[in-house]
Amino acid sequence: MINELPVLDLSAASAGAEARARFREALHSAARDVGFFQLTGHGITAEETAALMRVMREFFALPEAERLAISNLNSPHFRGYTRIGDERTGGSQDWRDQLDIGAEREAHVPAPGEPGYWWLDGPNQWPAALPELRTTALSWIDRLSEVARRLLHELLASIGAPEDFYDDAFADRPHLHLKLVRYPGTAPDGAGQGVGWHKDYGFLTLLLQDSVGGLQVDRGDGSYIDVPPLPGAFVVNLGELLEVATNGYLKATNHRVVSPAGSRERFSVPFFFNPRLDARIESVPFPHADRAPGVTQDATNPLFAEYGRNEIKGWLRAHPAVARRHHADLLTAGV
Repeated sequence: MINELPVLDLSAASAGAEARARFREALHSAARDVGFFQLTGHGITAEETAALMRVMREFFALPEAERLAISNLNSPHFRGYTRIGDERTGGSQDWRDQLDIGAEREAHVPAPGEPGYWWLDGPNQWPAALPELRTTALSWIDRLSEVARRLLHELLASIGAPEDFYDDAFADRPHLHLKLVRYPGTAPDGAGQGVGWHKDYGFLTLLLQDSVGGLQVDRGDGSYIDVPPLPGAFVVNLGELLEVATNGYLKATNHRVVSPAGSRERFSVPFFFNPRLDARIESVPFPHADRAPGVTQDATNPLFAEYGRNEIKGWLRAHPAVARRHHADLLTAGV
């Protein structure tokens, strides 16, 4: 049983055949046995990271009225600011606020007969007082997309699968998503749920966290691994679609954030690398497929091969006020 996450250096994948083979062996083990690891050697500079963290702190320092002016309650696409306590995980209140940002798109209002998940395509909301945020956040999405695409190729190759197997699913209008998150300390009632136990919906998540800590990874036996911040590293975890893609050989792993003590703030930036909404995730061929145990069966969290269905179910659960205001029909339909 491990007590800390593996640390993998992505630059080793370009350092010659021997180094690449060692990297892929370690990546295979981390993805199969833990579903989480820390990633260095990714090429994102300290200057880029500092710029993002600075503008994020400036956003959360804006007067509350300016943040609420871009509330996600205004957006049928679930974009914008969520005030502290308005998100739910596992039915319980998360004690954090955040700004949800995606690739800039025209609003896609589903036509009759089209799936409701097309509501997830749409424009972002930006604070008028902080124009730099738009440029910095969209640049971060572009930069991390490059890292995640490369990492996905290496991950597939590490289990003996064709590394380009899912390129078509990401080729046109991938559903890329970024959160700027602040944990403002412990809730007034003493609850420690910064964000509750959950799995991510898509393929890969790359998390930038500050120096405070609080992230925990479920071991599956009732215990957990603390994930202390590692300067210059991203915490990477696998999403539910990679579990679907490999029939459970690779598993999405539950994780949570425990609120910082007192009124201490914690800042983090998860980036979600996901295919286009209507992509159907076919099973990837790989030599170990006969050892796959099957996809996790959970009646409260069914997994779908069509990515958009997997994504919209999570948003409707996590943001009930937005769902009631804009998507009562989807709630009735049980999407």
